[in-house]
Amino acid sequence: MILLVDMDAFFASVEQAHHPHLRGLPVVVCGDPSRRGVVTAASYEARPSGVRAGMPLAEARRLCPQAHYVEGNPRKYVELSLQLLERYLTVTPDVEPFSVDEAFLAVGRRGGTLEEARGIAAKLQRDVRERFSLTCSIGVGPNKLIAKMASGVAKPEGLTVFDVEGFRHHFWPLEVRELWGVGPQMSARLGELGLLTVGDLANAPEHVLRG
Repeated sequence: MILLVDMDAFFASVEQAHHPHLRGLPVVVCGDPSRRGVVTAASYEARPSGVRAGMPLAEARRLCPQAHYVEGNPRKYVELSLQLLERYLTVTPDVEPFSVDEAFLAVGRRGGTLEEARGIAAKLQRDVRERFSLTCSIGVGPNKLIAKMASGVAKPEGLTVFDVEGFRHHFWPLEVRELWGVGPQMSARLGELGLLTVGDLANAPEHVLRG
């Protein structure tokens, strides 16, 4: 069984954890706040205003002028990411970092159940919260694709478990661009082939996809 651990609003959450006066408030992590630039990360308190990573800082200030704009500290985030990986390695030796704030973990004995994996994930969530004052969302599934997509279903601090049938039920009706790995260009190309949903893609004839 595979877990995908995704730290919630990682950079912004780290700043809130390290600066208690920012907890519960909208926080935007960026470069030098006094200069032009883009948003690196936005806390969940800032997101309802429409602030998103990659957005020009001037637009973020217009949408959420009450936010606290904090200069990011990449070294701090990497150091904490490495500490989290060390913690994951106490759960299983099979850890694959996916980004600075995400990692895959293979857990349980061979032939283990999703419920056993859910229990491991729930314990890890509690441990991360207690040790690091951070939250994470975890997806659990029989492979990396399902675990990755499950991790984004309920955020922040969600725990979502799918078997293959559960994945199909939830994701197949959705637009194909919701599938991990399908970007705007691929989505448009698949649309030209009449593949509009994840289910359409799953059921597409192999010769159509090869072409």
